[in-house]
Amino acid sequence: MGHGELTPDPYRWLEDPDSSDTIAWVEEQNRRSEGFLSAILAREEIRARLTALWNYERCGPPEKHGDWYIFSKNDGLQPQSVLYKAHTLDGQAEALLDPNLLSMDGTIALTATSVSDDGRWLAYALSASGSDWMTWRIRDVATGVDLPDEVPWSKFSTASWAHDGSGFYYTGYAPPADGNLFTSVNTAHTLYFHRIGVLGSRSPGVDSDPVVFAAADHPDWLFSSDVTEDGRWLVITQSQGTNRESRIFLQDLSQSVAPAADVPVVPLLNRFDAAYQVIANDADVFYVLTDHDAPRGRLVAIRGGYVDPAAWTTVIAEAPGTDVLAAVIRVGDAWVAVWRTDAHERIVVHALDGAPVRDVPLPVKGAIVSMTGHRHQPDVFFSFSSFTYPGTVFRHIVSTGSTSVWHEPKVDFDPSAFETTQVFYSSNDGTRIPMFIVHRRGLVLDGSHRTYLYGYGGFDISLTPAFSASIVAWMERGGVFAQANLRGGGEYGKAWHDAGRLKNKQNVFDDFIAAAEHLISTGYTRSECLAIGGGSNGGLLVGSCMTQRPDLFGAAVPAVGVLDMLRFHKFTIGWAWTSDYGNPDDPEDRAVLLKYSPLHNIRPGTHYPATLVITADHDDRVAPAHSHKFTATLQAAQGGAAPILTRIDINAGHGAGKPTAKVIAEKADVWAFLERVLR
Repeated sequence: MGHGELTPDPYRWLEDPDSSDTIAWVEEQNRRSEGFLSAILAREEIRARLTALWNYERCGPPEKHGDWYIFSKNDGLQPQSVLYKAHTLDGQAEALLDPNLLSMDGTIALTATSVSDDGRWLAYALSASGSDWMTWRIRDVATGVDLPDEVPWSKFSTASWAHDGSGFYYTGYAPPADGNLFTSVNTAHTLYFHRIGVLGSRSPGVDSDPVVFAAADHPDWLFSSDVTEDGRWLVITQSQGTNRESRIFLQDLSQSVAPAADVPVVPLLNRFDAAYQVIANDADVFYVLTDHDAPRGRLVAIRGGYVDPAAWTTVIAEAPGTDVLAAVIRVGDAWVAVWRTDAHERIVVHALDGAPVRDVPLPVKGAIVSMTGHRHQPDVFFSFSSFTYPGTVFRHIVSTGSTSVWHEPKVDFDPSAFETTQVFYSSNDGTRIPMFIVHRRGLVLDGSHRTYLYGYGGFDISLTPAFSASIVAWMERGGVFAQANLRGGGEYGKAWHDAGRLKNKQNVFDDFIAAAEHLISTGYTRSECLAIGGGSNGGLLVGSCMTQRPDLFGAAVPAVGVLDMLRFHKFTIGWAWTSDYGNPDDPEDRAVLLKYSPLHNIRPGTHYPATLVITADHDDRVAPAHSHKFTATLQAAQGGAAPILTRIDINAGHGAGKPTAKVIAEKADVWAFLERVLR
């Protein structure tokens, strides 16, 4: 019952992931799906090809800490990437931390790392079976030996070391009072400090790590922290749910030994009127990336205490047109900026006064996967990729402008056999939407090709060109891959995001439907050959579009999706998504949500496309109940002959940290399913 109206929810019993009834249902669904998938002759062939494609060495960009360069590397088929250390960029590297040694099945993942300024200590967080819960440990970088310290009950956290290496700041929650680790609502995020050598676990009545900052009156506040490179300031960024807007608080660490319990935390920016990210500082002048009076981003200098925007100095101005200032770091005597143009990215070096110095040369239209660099170092490292350009790590010397390859992967495919096109099509209200289309070179546009259309459209997240071995395998078998840049994302800044959230959320679905219609009208495919896919918020996208236009698609693959829009806020961190979706407890928002909620728009007797719903038994980001209830309802309603199946991974979560073998197995099942059902 909600706001005077009865909303049927016959499968609510599936919300308890540990009940005997749910476990039995999951087992039966997996048996049914495995029976269907195992009969597909191409399944093992696809899995073998995916395994060969995945078997390549890939590295993250190195980062300098003291005498060490630290970077991650996966030899190819290792379940988890290994953290390495080396004294020189071209010297012998040795393993610093191998998470593959921590579990038999590779389901313990290294989810966060932070090295102290002097390179002596590594703080690292482990998560089990894809959970968002993290436990921090500390390792001596030189010896590889762990200290006895163990810090549990952390979530949505990084670690930021005190300048003297005495300990680190991190965030977490109190343990769930009801013991339900995977479903209990998480509120009252808190910033703590862990001092090296202090033992004991945070739990009710035993709290060895002091609270640095909390907001008892605001249980929906979330925190992140960073210590400035000069060691003077603790910068605390406060967000509220998944809003773009943020507040910035400061603690002057020069006045006390960390944690500075006797030093007040004071606001730098406290209006919650825009997005703010502190990039660097000079004493009490802070350089902040913001969308205040610049919806596509600018870099400003703000002196502490001068909160009036009229007193701020613009360092890098908002660009004319549609370009977005996506990221900035300080390297040497320059700013290194990532600019996003029509959903692809470039790197520009700016002088300290903001003047552009040079564009860093890039091989194709692509995107920056990650970037590392520090003020006291001469170089920036970045990982760059595109749909057919595997992630390559480059080194750029800021002072000279020289760029070189630090690590280039060798993947078993021919990039020249494929081509990428970016098109722009009109949504139903005339908005111009970009889309990338990738396929074998020389494709004949006769409407005959199996096509996989992928999207997300939410939370200010941008979909940019990225390399995926699974997409290569799909294209090698004749498939077309299309990626649409829908409203709700961050591709064009704040206005683009706002145009696809809250009461504007239907725009996202309209954009995706228009993308499908464009692919059909231009001869790439036809409805019977067209599949749509997306994960998390992208799972909502797929669920909404397949229930609004079941006639338009031959298949649908909603993965770990938010599919029950009336109860998403009842589990773990779901309440935070009200910034994009609205609050189901508000009558006006509820009315909007009901119009597109996938679960509540399934109509009995409708011919729905072949569907493979993907989830995991203990996803604690998007509760598996979303997928379970959607699957059960869709199976009961299906009026056509197309199969409605679900693939429920066991001992897995939302996706982060999933072992390589599990990823390959899932992708093989998806491609095999689509080959079987698309005509």
